[in-house]
Amino acid sequence: MTLEKAIIGCILGTAVGDALGLPYEGLSPHRGKKLLGQPDRHRLLFGHGMVSDDTEHTIYVVRALVSSKFNPDQFERHLSWSLRWWLAGLPAGVGFATLRAVFKLWLGFPPKRSGVFSAGNGPAMRSAIHGIVFGEDAEILSDWVLRSTLMTHSDPKAFFGAFTVALAAHLSSQSKIVSPQHFVNIVSTSLAKYESSEYVQLVSKAATSAQANQSVNDFAESLGSRYGISGYMYHTVPCVIQTWLRYQDDFAGGLQEILCAGGDTDTSGAILGAILGARAGKDGIPEEWRTRIVEWPRTITWMEQLGHCLAASLNGDMRTECPGYFVPGVVLRNLIFLTVVLFHGLRRLAPPY
Repeated sequence: MTLEKAIIGCILGTAVGDALGLPYEGLSPHRGKKLLGQPDRHRLLFGHGMVSDDTEHTIYVVRALVSSKFNPDQFERHLSWSLRWWLAGLPAGVGFATLRAVFKLWLGFPPKRSGVFSAGNGPAMRSAIHGIVFGEDAEILSDWVLRSTLMTHSDPKAFFGAFTVALAAHLSSQSKIVSPQHFVNIVSTSLAKYESSEYVQLVSKAATSAQANQSVNDFAESLGSRYGISGYMYHTVPCVIQTWLRYQDDFAGGLQEILCAGGDTDTSGAILGAILGARAGKDGIPEEWRTRIVEWPRTITWMEQLGHCLAASLNGDMRTECPGYFVPGVVLRNLIFLTVVLFHGLRRLAPPY
């Protein structure tokens, strides 16, 4: 597994999981199956898919890493401005915590103090790439994940979940299959200096469930998410980890199972897609799932080029610059995206129930 392959697989895996999961967002497992069928192909726009903020925030993290040349303070500055302009582009479906945090950034709050007390999924959906880049040193990794997390979410639960996703992505990019208990030990050791016992118990519960080969749907119900995996960090991340531990070499199988569990499917799909993609690489992701994502001005090809830039920077080419795109086009794209999302919302009012 080369670093470049892991980076590109992580980015594209995020986009694919996000796009496949988006039509199922907010639906229960039963309703999702009745209304849309199995998540084995794109069902958002005439057999094609689009991405949401889960992928966009991952892109911003990658651009900030390249532009900052891995200087932590400069990274914060670049990422915070990306989030400001992201909100100015009128994105659809912004999480309330992220919305408030970005407003605070616009009001002049520094990135370390702009986050709001929330344990939503925002930090976890953009943290996997940190694991690919900094995963060899848990202390350094925790610092980078914490900087990214505090920008929008100040609840320690948000950091614990985001850090776990980053660890999983790092281990996924390595050559060995990770045993459930080994993963619990790594999480427990890495978070030992924090008051994280409740969270580690959840990760341990996920590992035990994975060893028993319990379905993620049943595991989610045991956590209280009977009608789909909720957007709460202590529901989403354990379910993602439970699924990843059972499907480490099966990108398609793992992704389809977690999407069938319903709930916050675009985010659970994006996070799991990032982790599994770090191991699978571009070629391990079904070609139809990649090529049938219709995005502009930041296309799938553009995302792949961005991954090449991050890999080149890590290999010492600090002159590397991120690929450009037609920035004003983002507003037009977001208006089209909003129209598609509203259509799906209206469609859900009709049978089958």
